[in-house]
Amino acid sequence: MPTGSTIANMENTVITKKRCISAYVENQIGVLAKISGLFAGKNYNLDTLTVGETEDSTMSRMTIELTCDDLTFEQIIKQLNRSVEVIKVIDFTDMPITKKELLFIKVHSCKEGDKQEIFRIAKTFDLKVVDYNKKAVLIQCVKTVSKNNDMINLFKDMFVNRIEVVRGGSVAIEALSTPDY
Repeated sequence: MPTGSTIANMENTVITKKRCISAYVENQIGVLAKISGLFAGKNYNLDTLTVGETEDSTMSRMTIELTCDDLTFEQIIKQLNRSVEVIKVIDFTDMPITKKELLFIKVHSCKEGDKQEIFRIAKTFDLKVVDYNKKAVLIQCVKTVSKNNDMINLFKDMFVNRIEVVRGGSVAIEALSTPDY
């Protein structure tokens, strides 16, 4: 049977989970800095932040991913909604969404056999070879975060100490029928 202090510790356990927010914001100079500063000022760490102009040139859409507990998340949503530049906030956390991340993998010091293997992998996994030269190949992968992680691990294992990785943050939108996380 747990002791009194163990019970108290169990009651104080804070459960965090991965969250995803979409925010429509005014497309103006300084809005990105203000929103990211809002998170930094409260010591909230963002996992990813992606922003781009929407179909309306006066508005941008941010996709924000973070890991936090329920109370912190509630405070973040309230602070975003209080910001004058924020038009609308959508909590995607428990909503069916389609979400993708851009990933580039560059493989250095390639021999002819390496390049053939990279092109075979690209074809097998529906990746795009976007550039290559005599010594390197650049692959583009637009997939879910977990599938991109799998691709990074595959390339790390096959081309040890010869890869360079650049990732963009995820972008997400409400799913129409089948979610794709």
